[in-house]
Amino acid sequence: MKQNILITGAGGFIGSHLAERLLRDGARVTALVRYTSSGTIGWLTTVPPARHKGLRIIHGDIRDPDICADAVKGNRIVFHLAAQIAIPYSYIAPRDFVAVNALGTANMLQAARSEGVKKFVQVSTSEVYGTAQYVPIDENHPQVAQSPYSASKIAADKMAESFYRSFGLPVVIVRPFNTYGPRQSARAVIPTIIIQALRGRIIRLGNIDTSRDLNYVEDTVAGMIAAARSEKTTGRTANIATGNDFTIEELVGFVSEILGKKLSIKTERRRVRPSKSEVRRLQGDASLAHELFGYAPKHTIMAGLKKTIRFFEKHLDSYAKEDYQL
Repeated sequence: MKQNILITGAGGFIGSHLAERLLRDGARVTALVRYTSSGTIGWLTTVPPARHKGLRIIHGDIRDPDICADAVKGNRIVFHLAAQIAIPYSYIAPRDFVAVNALGTANMLQAARSEGVKKFVQVSTSEVYGTAQYVPIDENHPQVAQSPYSASKIAADKMAESFYRSFGLPVVIVRPFNTYGPRQSARAVIPTIIIQALRGRIIRLGNIDTSRDLNYVEDTVAGMIAAARSEKTTGRTANIATGNDFTIEELVGFVSEILGKKLSIKTERRRVRPSKSEVRRLQGDASLAHELFGYAPKHTIMAGLKKTIRFFEKHLDSYAKEDYQL
């Protein structure tokens, strides 16, 4: 994909993997990263220096329309990943999630419309479905706002859909189920399990009987790129999923097996989400993605976990020892 491409949220977990893959493929990437006084660029620091000639970094915030317009200028494809994502924090600061996820997305869509981009990839989340009412979950499954986070993402997706229907903006909504892998925040469940397992034998968790369909990050990125390339995806929404789900308790068992280490689970009340907000089960149907752009995940759960564990073994000292609650 040797084009001019914008990635919002490029310094984050998935965004940095996407940037690295596109730069490797010869694209010229504009990376929008959230401004901080320290000038940090997040995980983009891992991009090999040889790739930097194809990388342009803009520091800003998608809540600012001028920043959005500057970032989009000259780019043909937009991958929109920038978002507030921590579900527990959305209970505390719901307005911030609306401002970033809904209004920020509207700013990006308007900028993309003005620039006349070739494709706008709206990166959604399986959380918009809420607890599975049937499995596997296809794109016609009802959307249920079980947290302020999911509500804000539903709003963002509907805004993207409206720009396609109202203005003909070439939008595709990709809906990854839970992505994991190297560089993920320690507040996510798989890094939480792995980090605790590497440091001891007791794994402190909340609900352990909830289940998730887990995508290794390289597969998620491949699906997003394929969706952007396909002429069939404009105006469509497609799940990126494996079709398999595992409980949190099963994940602990997999990590235990890989490490060759007996682990014990301790459930802590403070980690349990409100009962009506907790999504109990997510298992995705990616048959439409396979039909439209040939999506097929390459990593089994064990293969992906082994790669992820190797990363955290190497970078364990860079992760704080304090428990993550938000």
